[in-house]
Amino acid sequence: MVDFGVFLPNGSNGYLMSSAYKPYAPTFSDNLQITQLAEQNGFDYVLPMIKFRGFGGDTGCWDECLEPFNLVAGLAAKTEKIKFFPTVSMPAVHPTYAARMISTLDQISDGRTGLNAVTGWNKPEYSQMGLWPGDEYYSDRYTLAAEYVTILRELWQNGETTFEGKYFKLTDCKCFPVPNSHIDIVSAGQSKQGLDFVENFADYRFIIANPNALKRLEEEVHSNKKRKFGNYLLFHLLARETDEEANKTVKTIVEKADIPAIETMLFGGSGDKNKEGTLEALRQAKDAPVEEGNMAFGAHPCIYGSFTNVAEKINDIIEKTQPAGFMFAWADFKEGIKDFGDKILPKIEINRR
Repeated sequence: MVDFGVFLPNGSNGYLMSSAYKPYAPTFSDNLQITQLAEQNGFDYVLPMIKFRGFGGDTGCWDECLEPFNLVAGLAAKTEKIKFFPTVSMPAVHPTYAARMISTLDQISDGRTGLNAVTGWNKPEYSQMGLWPGDEYYSDRYTLAAEYVTILRELWQNGETTFEGKYFKLTDCKCFPVPNSHIDIVSAGQSKQGLDFVENFADYRFIIANPNALKRLEEEVHSNKKRKFGNYLLFHLLARETDEEANKTVKTIVEKADIPAIETMLFGGSGDKNKEGTLEALRQAKDAPVEEGNMAFGAHPCIYGSFTNVAEKINDIIEKTQPAGFMFAWADFKEGIKDFGDKILPKIEINRR
């Protein structure tokens, strides 16, 4: 079984940092249409992010962002099959409140809700609200994350907990109702600390699937190394009738990269010295080839080409890395999702193993 997911564009302009496409504001109506199209075209889940402060630039990158839990409540009420992974920023939302929101969404969605738990790295997002824990947080954020998820799991299982840690203290804390379903947790831990956190606390790991990451996954497959979690691979998809059309579009997106927004993003995490984490991947992506995750594509590695070649590339990745699934973003989500369902998914040879 290989899952396919959509990285919902609930922030301005989706996940492009380029003026090649007209900037747009996120709306509930658009995200509902995208989610319903995803459900109709063979996708298994959607995931909305959270951003409390955008990166501006020429395109107003992420200057607007719809809150993911409220968004999912509306989307779940108007869909039947597709699953949701709303994003919680752990420094910004208390775990007891997140636990209750997820329990509520579990009822609204009839068991179709998981959780994407992020530690946060962009200092200006949190310092503007007085929520930045201090620069030591860069090296200690997975301590907070471990406490956070421990509290979530205890509340979801028992409806109550007493807990004392470095970041949270709860005394006979109640949280009812509990969910009727197991709540899958996903995390995008890229560093060693992040990987350890996923191994101990998460069901799935999102991976920025550049060639080096894919090579490591392939080596794990060959070594028969077993993980407790499944890997979801993050890509930007750009498929056209011909390779030439796709190449031309990719070139235009890179040439029109929103450099001021990119520089603001990188500056926001300048205190993070972790050489294995997400921010380091962003730094390296500034001038990277698109296959490795150029910043014009939000640092997401891009699979591009004709519909046939894109399907072949996905088949090759599945065969070599055996992922639990994929998550995709597009420059045009509605067109991209319909094209995936009509012209790519039928060519995925070992899908739904």
